[in-house]
Amino acid sequence: MKQTLNIQDDIVSETRRLRNEFETMVSEYSSDLWNYCKYVTGSPWDGEDLYQETIIKSFGLLPHRWSEITDKKTYLFRMATNTWIDQCRKLKREVGALEESMEPVQEFSDSLLLEEMLISLESTLTPKQTAAFLLLDIFKFSADEVAGIVRSTPGGVYASVQRARKRIASIDETTVERKREHMKSNSIIEAYLAAFNSGDLNGILQLFSDQAQNEAFFGFQEYSKEEMLKGSLKFGLPGHKAITKTLWGRPVIVVLAEGKEGPEIHDIQMQDVENGKIVSHKSYFFRKEFILAAAEELNMKAQLVKPPVDWS
Repeated sequence: MKQTLNIQDDIVSETRRLRNEFETMVSEYSSDLWNYCKYVTGSPWDGEDLYQETIIKSFGLLPHRWSEITDKKTYLFRMATNTWIDQCRKLKREVGALEESMEPVQEFSDSLLLEEMLISLESTLTPKQTAAFLLLDIFKFSADEVAGIVRSTPGGVYASVQRARKRIASIDETTVERKREHMKSNSIIEAYLAAFNSGDLNGILQLFSDQAQNEAFFGFQEYSKEEMLKGSLKFGLPGHKAITKTLWGRPVIVVLAEGKEGPEIHDIQMQDVENGKIVSHKSYFFRKEFILAAAEELNMKAQLVKPPVDWS
């Protein structure tokens, strides 16, 4: 039994080391990839989910490749596109096809390169058209590369992108609105904030169910209150301040650390509450692209150095 446990520990340690190496290898593309996932899904939240799944799949499927990855960016964007299209198919959405045809050239106005317009693409075009347009016009892949990613032909890519440009150009920018939702009062979340801000660890623990899942994306996963006490809460609470905000239409908890020039975003958290208990706690502490985008959205600074993380 002890030998089996040692083998398991070795596998976990080696996998963690390789995952860290993989993340370092693809880090130069992570910002573009996150933005692509956000635009192709039409939502920063759905985009974050797609980004996480893309990274997990990209790493997990490496043993299935026969040869070395010569173009890491194309590999990542292909994985994201295939994952998104597969999700759309499961939801019975019309994925669309990129049919070749002669289309008049439609220039894409710079004024349309607004965040709101790019976010709205998903509701304007089919998933395949959205992917082709973003890959060719925004992320500057060649038509041949796009054809390989979306499983079409260069002619189909060109024709589809021209149609997409024409359709987007006809959209009245004033009709593109961001939906905002107000934070609903929740006594459990209010109690969590009070306990967190006063450093009351016992008060925090009383709010969690014994089987609560605590996850810091790309950091760790804990599946009970007992695991939390032995892991992330072993040394208590961080001593920062937590406040509530609405981020991209969803209520979140923003944890602030005091920086040299004022408060900085240390973490963003979300909780699921059922039957008076927190059953799921999600942290975006390790998610660089997400935290930076959230900081820009909230007009706040992000904490770049927070051990073990250093984004400086």
